[in-house]
Amino acid sequence: MSRFLVALLSLAFVAAAAASLAGLGPVVVNREGEYRVAYFLSTPTVLLRPGLALAPPALPGLGRIERGDLRWQHLAAPARAVATKDQESIVLDSFVIWRVSDPVVLANAFSGRVSEAERQINQQVLGELRAVVGQHTLAEVLRDDRAGVLREISERSARAVAKFGIELRDVRINRSELPPDTEQNVYARMRSERERLGRKYRAEGDEAAQRIRAEADAEATVLLARARGAAETLRGEGDAQAARLVAEAAALDTEFYMYLRTLQAYRRTLGERTTIVLPPDHAFLRALQSGGEKR
Repeated sequence: MSRFLVALLSLAFVAAAAASLAGLGPVVVNREGEYRVAYFLSTPTVLLRPGLALAPPALPGLGRIERGDLRWQHLAAPARAVATKDQESIVLDSFVIWRVSDPVVLANAFSGRVSEAERQINQQVLGELRAVVGQHTLAEVLRDDRAGVLREISERSARAVAKFGIELRDVRINRSELPPDTEQNVYARMRSERERLGRKYRAEGDEAAQRIRAEADAEATVLLARARGAAETLRGEGDAQAARLVAEAAALDTEFYMYLRTLQAYRRTLGERTTIVLPPDHAFLRALQSGGEKR
């Protein structure tokens, strides 16, 4: 009798294991990082613990068992064209890092089907992507504030899918491209902008050059005027000192001074091939006629 009981229990265990592997209840096997949702008459039962667990029988027409993953998952979104604030079109290829945070809420929202959850994630992320990118210019999305744009998309998308029992960690851009027409428009606008900046910088440079030149001319005029004033002052002082010295010298010997002045007059007046017609008794000829005998 005991042998028959052992054989019966073994057969029951094998049958239960085979039923579990075939997707029928009531015994299911959970691996680490997995969960099972058993449906019996449309009522979900979530099994979270790893190992063997009992579940309602998943009989055809009465119930089923869905498997889920609790680990972080990578979801790639198709590339889509999005309009920016400055009415430019950009093609963004994005991906999402997410996981199931509440299997019960997810099971009630999507009947445990992960594919439906992924479709909902793609819809929410695409909506937030269009909303956020539409509030920024093309330059901000591609270069200036790319990190801020992605952070805002991630935060808004995470809030949108949290009600479905989904935790969204990050939204990232794999690739960003410009449509051919938009690319040509962007290049033309960039050229126009560079030309405008070039004209602006040249005008500012010309203005600065004129200002510096005017300041230099004004400073040179002031310096020359000061120099001329100083030169006239020094010249006046020198002439005054020379006159004083001459007066002092003349006071010492007036006759000798007059004689020297006469010689200076001869030196300035008489030169080679100089002809002077004067009366014989003219005072200018007195020193020449006397030869300085009186002195």
